[in-house]
Amino acid sequence: MLYIFDWDGTLSDSTNTIVTSMQRAATDLGWQCPERDAVRNIIGLGLPEAIRVLYPEVETQDIERLRARYSEHFLAIDQVEPAQFYPRVLESLDVLRTQGHQLAVATGKSRRGLDRVLARLGLDGYFHASRCADETASKPDPLMLAELLSQFGVKASEAVMVGDTEYDMDMARRADMPRIGVSYGAHAVERLHPYDPALCMDCFSEILTWQSGAIGA
Repeated sequence: MLYIFDWDGTLSDSTNTIVTSMQRAATDLGWQCPERDAVRNIIGLGLPEAIRVLYPEVETQDIERLRARYSEHFLAIDQVEPAQFYPRVLESLDVLRTQGHQLAVATGKSRRGLDRVLARLGLDGYFHASRCADETASKPDPLMLAELLSQFGVKASEAVMVGDTEYDMDMARRADMPRIGVSYGAHAVERLHPYDPALCMDCFSEILTWQSGAIGA
């Protein structure tokens, strides 16, 4: 089976870094500082799309200015206090790999950002494939899922999307793909339920119980 994971808020406990980076970037430019919940709401989108939600009236060149400042702050914070995996993430991913499943990432991060964090964690080559928002369409457009299905040569029913936001759930539903939510990420679990996830996990290791049942079905 192909397991496709969101990164920020699903595997990586990076929500606070994202919020702080966006708030500091806006302050640098003299813009109104966004509320914490407003930034949490846009986690999962590609960065330009996220900025447009926060500041719908700004011009394209100003989006690029905020994007650059955000990236600088994120990198600075991550170098001092790097985001860690949520509990039981790596152990559970190792089990899935050992069982012969294919693992992929579908993220709103940039390709440069994802490659950097994978290198820092010593996980180059760990995932069998990945798609980033700056090389395909941003969530909730299902294009990145369609590209991963094509790459692996599997049907949507032979894959599952695991994420923490309604953008992940919406994307998977548009692709007619099973979906699993997590309750500890950027969006409240109540926002995920309308998308009919097969499971909403309080701890990442619950995915192992779900997949055992899926294999036996």
